[in-house]
Amino acid sequence: MKILLFVATLFVCLNAHAQSKDTAHLYNVNDNAEKEIAVAIKKAKAEHKFVLVQGGGNWCSWCKRFSITVANDAKLDSIVNADFVVYHLNYSQENKNEKVYAKYGYPQRFGFPVFIIIDDKGNRIHTQNSEYLEEGKGYDKDKIADFFEAWSPAALDPKNYTN
Repeated sequence: MKILLFVATLFVCLNAHAQSKDTAHLYNVNDNAEKEIAVAIKKAKAEHKFVLVQGGGNWCSWCKRFSITVANDAKLDSIVNADFVVYHLNYSQENKNEKVYAKYGYPQRFGFPVFIIIDDKGNRIHTQNSEYLEEGKGYDKDKIADFFEAWSPAALDPKNYTN
């Protein structure tokens, strides 16, 4: 009985771990990106958050690596969930979302992933080249945390800068 319980527990743990690393379908090539971003902005407004748009594609190993890094780090995951509504904006042969990328100032010029921060009114307030968050063959968790915190709603709230 103990062996069966151990095997069942091991299966559940391994399955949960695999799900946190499932990055094969981060980006939906069939999304109406304009509509989905509008929904994300509406949600961000209701929740007093900003929208974090991660531009890239299912073909992008660095996009997957970033998502895994954030999802598997309790501090980073907590910051994202507290301050952002996340949307993965596809860029692929099937759908380059050219109109949406143009609207946000052609952030694909930085490569992928690229991050666009949109406030709760729908204004692009920052574009982040992911290269500055990298360290070696991965991402630097402290740099990611600094990025998220520097572009959070609290960081841009004028009330936090009055004497």
